[in-house]
Amino acid sequence: MNLSRAYRYTLVSLLLTSQCLFSKLKLSTAKTVATTVTCTDTKDNSCTNMDFFKEAPFVSPRIMIEGQVHAIQSEDESGTESWSINGCCSSQSIGLMPQMSTEQSQLILDNAVKGWSNGQGEWTQMTLAQRIECVEAFVEELMTQREEIIRVLMWEIGKKYPDAKSEFDRTVEFIRKTIEAIKSTEDYNVGSTFRKIGSDTNVFIRRNGFGVILCLGPYNYPLNETYATLIPALLMGNVLILKIPQVGGLSHLLTFEAFAKALPPNTIHFISGSGRKTLPPLMNSGQIDGLAFIGGTSSADKLITQHPQPHRLKLFLQLEAKNMAIILKDLVVKDTENDTDQEYTLAKAVDEIIVGSLSYNGQRCTALKIIFVPKGYGLTVSKMLASRVENMNIGLPWDMYNDTNAQGSSLYSQITPLPNEGRIKFMQDLIKDATSKGAKIMNQNGGNIVSSSYKGNDAYSTENLMVPAVLFPITSGMEIYKEEQFGPLVPVVEYDDLSEVLNYATEGIYGQQVSIFTHGRDTDDAAVLVDAFSPLFGKININSQCGRSPDNVPFTARKNSGLGVMSIEDALKEFSIPTVVSFKDGKDANISKTVDTIQKKSNFMASL
Repeated sequence: MNLSRAYRYTLVSLLLTSQCLFSKLKLSTAKTVATTVTCTDTKDNSCTNMDFFKEAPFVSPRIMIEGQVHAIQSEDESGTESWSINGCCSSQSIGLMPQMSTEQSQLILDNAVKGWSNGQGEWTQMTLAQRIECVEAFVEELMTQREEIIRVLMWEIGKKYPDAKSEFDRTVEFIRKTIEAIKSTEDYNVGSTFRKIGSDTNVFIRRNGFGVILCLGPYNYPLNETYATLIPALLMGNVLILKIPQVGGLSHLLTFEAFAKALPPNTIHFISGSGRKTLPPLMNSGQIDGLAFIGGTSSADKLITQHPQPHRLKLFLQLEAKNMAIILKDLVVKDTENDTDQEYTLAKAVDEIIVGSLSYNGQRCTALKIIFVPKGYGLTVSKMLASRVENMNIGLPWDMYNDTNAQGSSLYSQITPLPNEGRIKFMQDLIKDATSKGAKIMNQNGGNIVSSSYKGNDAYSTENLMVPAVLFPITSGMEIYKEEQFGPLVPVVEYDDLSEVLNYATEGIYGQQVSIFTHGRDTDDAAVLVDAFSPLFGKININSQCGRSPDNVPFTARKNSGLGVMSIEDALKEFSIPTVVSFKDGKDANISKTVDTIQKKSNFMASL
């Protein structure tokens, strides 16, 4: 993202008399971004016009205030500043991101507090069935922006076409499955029934929200990861403030109209701009009841400590990781007499490790970020990894290649540009540190930037397109040994004894996932690692890469890698608290009739 150019814009056309700051600014209703090329893509079919995705988008700046979307028009030097976003792949601006001030974020908080209204707000007091209907209506509206959001994901953060499409579709599927879980899970008391506890106590139990939740999502999966917390929190009756990320945030601007049409005013709010300016007043106010944060530990710690009553701040955190891939000795020691094609081999493990390390350029919290190999086999494994990297398709997100995958579909770029030059510099700094201390780049052109001249199209830029680097041998004194790279670097470490791998896990500060690769002829070491890792990591993968899916499986972490449980059902619980309505038999002959009458009139107790 090129942040060197800043433009100042004025909000035009609507007087907000209730808000002293925004009353000085003029607002007008935002319009959908117009395009000259259309696409009739659906979930199951290839796009009928790929030229749509090859043409740069432009997302106009907009804000949402009290449920109304307003465009920011350029007029004079007063008003709200907007940053020009070049994204990963463009030599020109693909959108403008409003940079809200401290005062503006405070007013957004005031509207959120009004929306919650101590639990008496419109959204929270709806029936659960009504909230579900609103979210379903939001999905229908969001689908009208599907192709444009996919295109923006490609141009801003370098997500290749199939992955950008998958992120949108998986997000919609997550929302629908979350609604299905509510309708089919006892925790939400679909039938609105009382059950008897003991001899005389009758209880009605249903979960409900608990306040205003500040949600911060990541740049790498701006839609999918963010909505995995935002949607469950909304369905449970909370009021949301979403801080749009500075990188990868344009896709969120395209959702404003869908939210505005489907949800009541002051149910969801958006803040864009510098987190250092906009977030401290929110946390310092003490009016944020929950924090859903996906990002780095240092930023999370700062936000939490800014809250005056952190003991009551409900937290859900997904943070950094340094996921290990561990190749065990039984996989590198050949048994040519007994091995068959059906058995798990080192080549299969290396294929899996490459995918786990470099899918979406390694920009996944679940990516494999350090590879442990038995002593004496590091060079062999490194060369195998390097060979696979050298055969990868490196290009822009919409580039297609003549080779096909196992399903016969054309392949797109496997490595695409990083989102900005800052990420490139960080990768190159890690490479420089490692090579200065004895590591070698094992693959040809590893760490190099692809030429800026690209197929004669002046609108395209490859300044952020870097060839992945396989690094070997990595030792404990190198920064990449402990630092999360979050990019296309594959560091390989040799170990003499299994105790070295165990020490890395036990003494390390991260605890998200680990992958163990074994032939299976000797499972003693694998069993030892599973037992040792079970209290240290959220997920242990056998002969497969790390990953979050499927969405109905708990996604957890320990130590500095996270707090809370992510899955369709678990996320609903993270953002709600059980409320019990109870009565006892015996003391009031009419109590059952009284409670039945109350239940028929109650929104909270209404059946789905």
